[in-house]
Amino acid sequence: MLKTTLFDFHKNADISQWRIINDAVMGGISKSEFSVNNEGNGVFKGAVSLDNNGGFSMVKYSFPEVEIKFFTKIKILLKGDFKNYQVRIKADTSIDYSYVKGITTSDNWQEIEIVLSDFTPAFRGKQLDIPNFHQNKISEIAFLIGNKKTENFEIQLNKIELI
Repeated sequence: MLKTTLFDFHKNADISQWRIINDAVMGGISKSEFSVNNEGNGVFKGAVSLDNNGGFSMVKYSFPEVEIKFFTKIKILLKGDFKNYQVRIKADTSIDYSYVKGITTSDNWQEIEIVLSDFTPAFRGKQLDIPNFHQNKISEIAFLIGNKKTENFEIQLNKIELI
């Protein structure tokens, strides 16, 4: 099977291109952090607050464009906390909207495969009236939690691939 790795976490992984975006950009007070744990997994954790019109936390990874014409899915090895997250992708980081697919995590390691054409376009939580993802490249992936409730969260990432 043809595949390419977008990110492979390990103890010495360089996570300097991963960025946290919390609802503080809209006045909220949610807090989060991203680090690599002793097992070599990326850990995105924090607390989502609805105070001050808040309600989300996100970590995103932008990278040089990867041509995807030979791939149909993203495969993510992760371990969660029984909460719902959004996986978000972009073909071009200069556009404002993302293509989004919701996932539900468990507290066991999961291999989640998402068909690229199942990602739907959205901007600030609103569905856009344009086609689902059909690009020939990808340059960003993000994980967002925003379940319209105050909650602590933690998700561990091990590997992200195109297959």
